[in-house]
Amino acid sequence: MAEIPTESLRTGAYIDGTFRPAADGATFESLAPATGRKITDVAACGAEDVDTAVASARAAFETGTWSQTDPAERKAVLLRLADLIEAATEELALLESVDAGRPIANCHEFDLPDTIGTIRWYAEAVDKVFGKVSPTGSGELGLIVREPIGVVGAVLPWNFPAAMLAWKMAPALAAGNSLVVKPPELASLSTLRIAELATEAGVPDGVFNVIPGLGHIAGRALGLHPDVDMITFTGSTEIGREFLRYSADSNLKNIALECGGKSPQIVLADNADRLPEVAEDLAEAAFWASGQNCSAGSRILVHESIRSDFVDELARQATVRTVGDPSSPETVTGPLIEASALERVLGYVDGARSAGARIVTGGEALLGETGGWYIAPTVIDGVEPGMQVAREEVFGPVVAVIGFDDEAEALRMANDTEYGLAAPIWARDIDKAVRLARGVRAGTVAINGYSEGNITTPFGGYRTSGFGGRDNGLEAFEQYTQLKTIWLTIR
Repeated sequence: MAEIPTESLRTGAYIDGTFRPAADGATFESLAPATGRKITDVAACGAEDVDTAVASARAAFETGTWSQTDPAERKAVLLRLADLIEAATEELALLESVDAGRPIANCHEFDLPDTIGTIRWYAEAVDKVFGKVSPTGSGELGLIVREPIGVVGAVLPWNFPAAMLAWKMAPALAAGNSLVVKPPELASLSTLRIAELATEAGVPDGVFNVIPGLGHIAGRALGLHPDVDMITFTGSTEIGREFLRYSADSNLKNIALECGGKSPQIVLADNADRLPEVAEDLAEAAFWASGQNCSAGSRILVHESIRSDFVDELARQATVRTVGDPSSPETVTGPLIEASALERVLGYVDGARSAGARIVTGGEALLGETGGWYIAPTVIDGVEPGMQVAREEVFGPVVAVIGFDDEAEALRMANDTEYGLAAPIWARDIDKAVRLARGVRAGTVAINGYSEGNITTPFGGYRTSGFGGRDNGLEAFEQYTQLKTIWLTIR
């Protein structure tokens, strides 16, 4: 099991360009999911620290040290930040692997490249977002311009700390805002290091602040703060609702939510000749990141004519995924994030078994001798649409298989959920695939291959999976800017 040199860790709040302890000296323990052991103590910020960080961000915004700079300068700084993160890839990958339990191979192949690519993409987009001129008569001129919204609070999830930071930070800073980030208490370390790199890249003091702490204290204080102009949040639907309440109870700040999901993966009968390929793709969709992914394909709807053969292939794919130490390059599936997560996921498996479903493979805790929180990738067959495991977000490597008889039934079951984040469809008949894609109520529908799209395509959900904005694409600028009409009368 890899360990981080504790003397190099940044563990304080990062406010106005410097690290500092919480105002009251409070800390919380950061634990390694692979071992259950303590990594370090991190500053547990409270309302006073949030006030200080927001005041720093507001002062920077109003003085224009970033908000009023030439777009070309913002671009240059963000590109330097991407270069610095790239140079620190080994350090940051180790932080993510130890602190969040991410397999080190994923950190190198996805997490850090995605982080760097996102920042570079928005850096290049800085000077490519234009306003409009409205149609008028000769006596008027109507200008429609986009301005930075002001102080942005970003509340991050723990499953992809650096990558999710980039999804929020890059467009928010590119648009000219100041930022106060509340990193996940379960995985704060990479965010704190990246904030330091941002200052080194040339982001002015006060523009990028980080307040580690507990959600119900630091997150709540940020959500209720009257001088925060908007909150962007990725996490559970339950906490998303809390941020809506915080907005209503404070200054009606804008709220952009990307919340939970229960993504259906639909497999039509015309895939009978390629089941190994389909099963491999859908296993990756269900088990990647140990299933700790909002868009995980955690329920598979498969035509009854191919269901038995498909389940056999899916079980084979589950059993060949190496579970173990996330710092090993051979590991495919790492630990769950905390002990309570393991207990919760095993509870879903036991509930499915008690309800009459069949555990085809997996379903048990592994590697208990390490002290870490591991579970075998789990395939459950014989699941009925009303079962708890088919309706609730498990957030672990557990997939429920449900049969259907025709396209209409598949679509009905796919939409029989409160969520609407993503939905892969496997079909050779393109007419059926497009018809289903149009009918599924989800923010992203992938055909013949699990995908969330890429940096150019907006990502977000329907219904309780979120609203108020989209990550990625030029559309992300919409949540971090506000429209202003300037109306000139020509005399």
